[in-house]
Amino acid sequence: MTGHQVERVPTTLQVSVPAVSPTATATISLRSPISFTIPTRVNPNDNPVCGRKITATYQGKSVTVAVTDRCTGCALTDLDFSPSAFSELADFDVGRLHGMTWVWAD
Repeated sequence: MTGHQVERVPTTLQVSVPAVSPTATATISLRSPISFTIPTRVNPNDNPVCGRKITATYQGKSVTVAVTDRCTGCALTDLDFSPSAFSELADFDVGRLHGMTWVWAD
C-alpha cells in the first residue's frame, strides 16, 4: 500500500490522545494519523493498523513514524504528519508533498 500526498498537521494535534493507546501522552513527538481502509472494530483502539510503522520518502529524504490514529478529514491516500515528522521531509511552505511515497516499515 502506498500513499501519494502528505501534509503537516496543526500543532494542536500533538497534544491530543491518539486512538492507539488510551495511556499515550503528549510527549509522543512523531504522530502519523492515517486514513486507512482496513475496517475498524467497534473500539478504534483495537485497529490493527495502530502502532504499525511507515517510512515516507519525498525527494530523497525519508522519515519513519508510527501510525497513531486515523485522520477523518484526509483523503484515502493522504498521510497527516506532525510538524516534526513533516520537517524531516520538506519545509512547511511546500505544503502538500505531491509525489511522496510510503511503505509499511514493519
